[in-house]
Amino acid sequence: MVSRADRGPLADWFWTIDRFFLAAFILLMGIGFMLSFAASPPVAERLGLDSFHFVERHAVFIVPSLVVMIGLSFLTPRQVRRTAIILLAVSLMMMVLALFFGVEVKGSRRWISIGSFSIQPSEFMKPAFVVVCAWLFAEHARQPEIPGNLFAIILFGIVGALLVAQPDLGQTILTSVVWGGMFFMAGMPWLWIMVLGALGVGGFVTAYYMLPHVAGRIDRFLTGEGDTFQVDTARDAIIRGDWFGQGPGEGIVKRIIPDSHTDFIFSVAAEEFGILFCMVLVAIFAFIVLRGLSHAFRERNDFARFAVAGLVLQIGMQSMINIGVNLELMPAKGMTLPLISYGGSSMIAICVTAGFILALTRHRPEKRAQERSLFRVAGVPAE
Repeated sequence: MVSRADRGPLADWFWTIDRFFLAAFILLMGIGFMLSFAASPPVAERLGLDSFHFVERHAVFIVPSLVVMIGLSFLTPRQVRRTAIILLAVSLMMMVLALFFGVEVKGSRRWISIGSFSIQPSEFMKPAFVVVCAWLFAEHARQPEIPGNLFAIILFGIVGALLVAQPDLGQTILTSVVWGGMFFMAGMPWLWIMVLGALGVGGFVTAYYMLPHVAGRIDRFLTGEGDTFQVDTARDAIIRGDWFGQGPGEGIVKRIIPDSHTDFIFSVAAEEFGILFCMVLVAIFAFIVLRGLSHAFRERNDFARFAVAGLVLQIGMQSMINIGVNLELMPAKGMTLPLISYGGSSMIAICVTAGFILALTRHRPEKRAQERSLFRVAGVPAE
C-alpha cells in the first residue's frame, strides 16, 4: 500500500488521481476483452483465421493502451497541452498522407499500413484536437485580444475538410458536435451559433447530394428499403436477447454479420448477456460523462474545464452513436464503441483521451492552496 507520507511521483499520482475514473476505464477495457471472446471467433473463422486471432490481438492492444493511459495521467496540464499539440500536428500530417498513400477500405482512405499494423490517424487526432481547441478558447477568454476563437474555427475547418476528404461523415459529425459544445461553453455569441448552425445544415445537405454512400445510408434509414441487413439483424438480436440474454456463446448474430466484433458488438452483448447487462454498460459511459462534466463545472481553470468537458463529451457522443446505430435509431456509421469494440487504433486513441482526462482531473493540493491565497489577497471568500 502506498503511504500518504511518501512524496515520490508514484505516491503523488496514487493519492491525486481520480480513482473512480480510472476504475471505470479499466472496467470498460475488461468488458471489451470479455466480449471479444463472444463476438470475434466466428468472424475470424469466416476469414480463414485462427478462432482466437482477434481475441489475441485484442489482448495485445490492451497492454500498450494501459501504458499510454497511465503514462499520460502523470502529466501536468501544461504537459498535456504540449503533448496534444505535437500529437495533433503528427495526426494531421498522417491524415494528409492517408489520402494519397493510405489503404482504401470500403471506399474510404483512412488507414496507413506500417508493417503488419494499420493506423487510423483520425482516431488520434480527436483527443488532441479537443485539447488544443480548449487551450485556444481558454486563451481568448483570458485575453480577448488573442484571436483564440478564430484560430479554433480555422483549425476546425482544416480538420473537417480532411475528414470529409476521406470521406468519414461519422467522425465529421462527432468532431463537429464536440467542437460546438466546447465553443458554446466558451461563451459563443448567438450570432455565431446561428451562422455555424446554418453552415452545419448546409454541409449536411451538401454531403447528401454529393456523396452517394451518405445518401444511400440516409435513404435506407428513412425508408427501410435497400440493403439494411446488418442493422436489421443487429436490432433483432437485441430483441432476442430480452432482459437476461440467451447465455454466453449462444448468440447467432455474431455468425451472420461481418462487423459483429467492431461496429455491432453492442448487439452481440445484448443477445448473449441481455438488456440489463447493456444498461449497466450504458450506465458506465453515463457515469464517465457526468463525472467529467461535474469536474468541469467545479474547475476554475478555463483550459482544464473546456478540455475535460470536450473529452468526456467525445466519449459519450461516440458511444451514443454506436449504440444508436445498433438500436436502428440512427443511420449506419462505421464507429466503434469506446474501449469495447475490437480495434487497435481506436483502443489506444481512447486511452489517450482517458489519460488526458485523468491528468486534467487530478487533485492538486498546491494549486488549490494558491487559489485560496489569491482569494484572501483579493478579499473574496473561497468556496
